[in-house]
Amino acid sequence: MSKLSPARYRTTNWSGYPPIIPTSDTGDWMHDRLTEERGVLADVPRHPETLVILACRVVAGQTRNARECADAVELIRFLERRSPHAIAAAVFPNGGAA
Repeated sequence: MSKLSPARYRTTNWSGYPPIIPTSDTGDWMHDRLTEERGVLADVPRHPETLVILACRVVAGQTRNARECADAVELIRFLERRSPHAIAAAVFPNGGAA
C-alpha cells in the first residue's frame, strides 16, 4: 500500500489525497475556532498584535461567558488604535444582537 493511499485517511478529496485543511475531530468548527483563539489569548506575548486582536474579536463574538467577553473587549481597547465606537462596531456588527 502506498503512503498516499486513500485507505490510510478517514476523509479524502476527489483526487484521493488527504485534504489540505484538516477536518475537525469534533465536527464543531466554531468550538474548535474558539478554543484555538483562547490559546492565542493565553499566550499573548508570543503572537503578533494583529492575531491577538483577531482572537479577541472571535472570543468576544462567540463566547457565552460575560467575563471572558469583557476581558477580550478590554484587550482590544488596549491594543486597537481606533475609537471605542469603531471597535464596538467591529466586534458586534449587529449591535450585539444574536
